[in-house]
Amino acid sequence: METREKIIIIGGGFAGLQLAKTLNNKNKKVIVLDRVNHHMFQPLFYQVACGRIEPSNISFPFRKIFQQSRNIQFRLTDVKEIDPSQNRVITDEAEFRYDKLIIATGCKTNFFGNKDLEGKAFGMKNTQEAIGIRNHVLMTFEKLILEKSRSDDGNWNIVIVGSGPTGVELAGAFAEMKKEILPRDYPYMNFDHLKIILVSSTDKPLAVMSTEAQEKSEKYLKDLGVTFLSGEIVTDYDGDKVIMKSGKEIPSNNVIWAAGVTGNVVDGFPEEKLIRNRYIVDRYNRIIGYNNIFAIGDIAYMETPKYPQGHPQVANVAINQAKNLGRNLLRNDNNWKEYEYKDQGSLATIGKHRAVVDLPFIKFQGFLAWYFWMFLHLMLILSVRNKLAVFFNWMWSYFNKDSSLRLIISPTKKNGTLQ
Repeated sequence: METREKIIIIGGGFAGLQLAKTLNNKNKKVIVLDRVNHHMFQPLFYQVACGRIEPSNISFPFRKIFQQSRNIQFRLTDVKEIDPSQNRVITDEAEFRYDKLIIATGCKTNFFGNKDLEGKAFGMKNTQEAIGIRNHVLMTFEKLILEKSRSDDGNWNIVIVGSGPTGVELAGAFAEMKKEILPRDYPYMNFDHLKIILVSSTDKPLAVMSTEAQEKSEKYLKDLGVTFLSGEIVTDYDGDKVIMKSGKEIPSNNVIWAAGVTGNVVDGFPEEKLIRNRYIVDRYNRIIGYNNIFAIGDIAYMETPKYPQGHPQVANVAINQAKNLGRNLLRNDNNWKEYEYKDQGSLATIGKHRAVVDLPFIKFQGFLAWYFWMFLHLMLILSVRNKLAVFFNWMWSYFNKDSSLRLIISPTKKNGTLQ
C-alpha cells in the first residue's frame, strides 16, 4: 500500500518547478502535470524572438530535470478540470487523484477580450509564440526583397504594445537588429524606412520602476531610434493597422502584444474564489475555502498589509512562494510559516551597455547595470550546458554584432494539414 502523501503540481513554470525541487527526494509522492514537456526561462523569450539565442538554450525537459529523483514523476497532459469534492484532476487523457493539489499554471497574454487582437497580434508567453514572432518578422523581409517595392507600409513598422520590461527589451533588441544585422543580411534594402514603434499607455516606459529608470530607459530607446508613443491605448488591430483610442492609426503587419497578462485558470472553482483571474489564497497559499488545494505564483492572489492589492506577477514572488509552501508541506506539525514577500528589486535591458537596475539599497544604469543584468540571468538559467551556450552566443554577438540564429522554422502543410 502507498503510504506517502500524494501531491499533484499543475504547471512547471518558476513556481511549479521550484516547489517540485523543494520536495525532491522527500517522503512525498509528487506528480507534475504540464501541457509541454519542458520548463521555459521566460525572461529571455525576447532574445529567441530576435534570433539571438536558440529556444533549446532556455528550455529544460522535465524528464531530464527529474531524472535522478526518487519521488517525482512527470506527465505530459492538458488539465481540463479540477473536481475538489472528489480530489480529482481531470485531463484530456486521464484522471489523477491527490491528497494535496498545487495549482501553478501561471499566466497567458491578456488581450482584454478583443478577439481581433488575440487572433492577429503576437503574444510572447511561451516558446512557440517567441518562435512565431521570429518567423513572421524574418519572413516580412524575405517578402520585401522579392517585391522590391514599398507598396505595403505595414511591412516597415514593427509595433510593440506595452512598455513594461518585455516591451522595452523587445524594442531595444529589434532596434539593434535594424542597425547592426539586417543591413548585412539584406544589403540592397534601405532600412532607414524600418520603424520600431513602442506604444505605451503611460507617460514613461517601465512605469513600475523608479523615476531614474524610467527617464534613462526613455533616453536609451530614443538613442536607438525607437519611436516611443506615450499615453496611447490600443483599442483594435485588424491585421493591417493598429487603431488607438486617440484616433491615431499605424499601418503594421508585425504587432507584438506585451500589454498585460491574465491567469491560466482551471475549471472547477466558483467565481467567488477568483479575483482578476487569480485564485484568492491565504498567507499559506491555500485557496480560500479548501484545506488541501493551493495556488502559487502568478495565478495566486494574496492580500497582505504590505501588498493589499496582491503581489506583483514576477518570478521572484513565484519562486519564494514555492519555497515557503514546500517547507510548510514538509513540516510534521501545523506550525506553518506565513509567506512574506521581500522585494529584491527589478531590472531591464535596452540593448548593449544599456540597462536599468533598481535594488532596495541602490539604483544604477548604463554599462554596469547591463553587466549586472547579464550575470544575474546567467546564474538563473538551470544547467551548466545552457549557461555556457547562452554565454557563448552573447559573447559572439558582443564582439561581432551578429548572430547566426536567424532560422525561419515554420510547420509545413501536406494535403492541407499541418505536419
